[in-house]
Amino acid sequence: MLQPPHSSLKVAAVPAQRVPARDRDQDAPWHTEAVCRRDEAGLFFAPSKEPTAARLSREEAAKRVCARCPVMVECREHALLQPEPYGVWGGLTAAERRVVLARRRRRDMELKKAARTTAGHIAQAG
Repeated sequence: MLQPPHSSLKVAAVPAQRVPARDRDQDAPWHTEAVCRRDEAGLFFAPSKEPTAARLSREEAAKRVCARCPVMVECREHALLQPEPYGVWGGLTAAERRVVLARRRRRDMELKKAARTTAGHIAQAG
């Protein structure tokens, strides 16, 4: 499993710059450009027994970091494909990612059903 980009690796804080995907080094893993590598991992993962108000505040702060990250989309897709069960990844909490995954599953089922219906109509017409 890929190590979270927001590990507690200390790197000098440098303002994030949006780098178009086509201009990035294609051999370097996406997480090497993650802004969260310069922040504490505690911002992205809940401590045990965290009060709700503190969790919401921490998650909003983490999302603000994600919002300025040049690899936010790649991070989000990684978290959705793994799936990562905890923390803020790509600007989404674990609960938000579960909603996205459920919507994707529902959309995929609807597309498959529509494809079967279309194929059936074509077969009857032919």
